[in-house]
Amino acid sequence: MHAPRPKLTQPPHAAFDTVEVKWVRHWNEHLFSLAVDRPSSFRFRSGEFVMLGLQGDDKPLMRAYSISSAAYHDEIEFLSIKVEDGPLTSRLQNVVAGDELYMGRKPTGTLVTDALTPGKRLFLLSTGTGLAPFLSLLRDPDTYERFEQIVLVHSVRRVSDLAFHEELSGKLADDPLVGEQAQTQFHYIPTVTREPFHTSKRIQGLIEDGTLFAASIEGPPAFDRATDRVMMCGSTAMIADFAKLLEEAGFEEGSNARPADFVIERAFVG
Repeated sequence: MHAPRPKLTQPPHAAFDTVEVKWVRHWNEHLFSLAVDRPSSFRFRSGEFVMLGLQGDDKPLMRAYSISSAAYHDEIEFLSIKVEDGPLTSRLQNVVAGDELYMGRKPTGTLVTDALTPGKRLFLLSTGTGLAPFLSLLRDPDTYERFEQIVLVHSVRRVSDLAFHEELSGKLADDPLVGEQAQTQFHYIPTVTREPFHTSKRIQGLIEDGTLFAASIEGPPAFDRATDRVMMCGSTAMIADFAKLLEEAGFEEGSNARPADFVIERAFVG
């Protein structure tokens, strides 16, 4: 039985709230999800990130995490890797329900629909835990109002890294707000690069053989600036490669101040 943990001291300064862990789900030895209570004053747009952390020896250990729950949820959910010697994740992976964390009060980010101009197809390209902000967007009815088709690619190394695979394969059927829309508008392409799986190509391969575009019901078999919008989150190499590909196709990068054709989260790219 889990012994009571010591409670955190008051937040180190006004930028943080103290929040209680509601549940933890370990996907494998490298990946886990957790959710915390949502402070009554906390507001965010689906796709944004916030600072999350624990008290260190002499100061708080904080890191930016994309929120994976939708903007209307009562809980704030996160998806994280486990890093054995990571200053924060080596400890964060051991939290249990009832523990307390620090969470920032000001979410921000560019992986939001407001940073994109209107379009028909929305492509969400993710590797690893880059799935997190897209889970938020896929659970938000506003995403389905803005786009006719939404195609999610989640590329991982191992089958067990496919977090939320069952829910996404079922097209979010159990979601009370988006389940009906997702049945016809949402298309999920999981791909595993280092273990046997029915799809094993990297994202570039899915583009080249047309798999990415065949997933949607309508639209050309290539990126088309007239109809398509793209969001990318994951490895730095993946983002750099596809940002270049899109720019060469005439796409422009968007931001909160100037919406355009594709967006990345520069806070994580560096």
